[in-house]
Amino acid sequence: MVTVVSAASIQAGKKKAEVCAGCHGEGGKGANPIFPKLAGQNAKYLSRQLRYFKDQVRNIPAMNAVASTLSDEDIADLSAYFSAHSPGPEEGEAPPEGVKIYLSGMAEKKVPACSACHGPQGQGNAPAGFPLLKGQYPAYTVKALTDFASGERGEEKSPMRTIAQRMTEDEMKAVAAYIGSLK
Repeated sequence: MVTVVSAASIQAGKKKAEVCAGCHGEGGKGANPIFPKLAGQNAKYLSRQLRYFKDQVRNIPAMNAVASTLSDEDIADLSAYFSAHSPGPEEGEAPPEGVKIYLSGMAEKKVPACSACHGPQGQGNAPAGFPLLKGQYPAYTVKALTDFASGERGEEKSPMRTIAQRMTEDEMKAVAAYIGSLK
């Protein structure tokens, strides 16, 4: 599936995104650390996640309810709108362990470097549909990793499930703090 981002789609998405601001903030820049920042996220990834919510592949009742009303055009417009914004970094120190995990991985635990898929600056890989991570709330990143580890998120054979299952909570917190500090 090709995700096309046009100026008209961005403008249409702006109006449709008003309902999203309560949880995800104006322009998707964040309103509460338990909800992900959407600003700057690649459109292909956003579209896929909205479809997962619509089809109840991902189960978060509030998102399932919102997504159930979205047309394919709505999903494209919202994805275009949020992808057109820039995320801001979180404040705080990046623990050395988080830097190491993100850039080099943990060979002894067979955890690859996050940067291998998500880029050295957390920019993601839009053609592959790998999400942008930079500037994401650390609390949200830890929750996402915990959900991957428990099987609440991601397909059974998802690399993220295996990776997260090999990490301790402290390792998740360290890498999440580093991800949040990326600009």
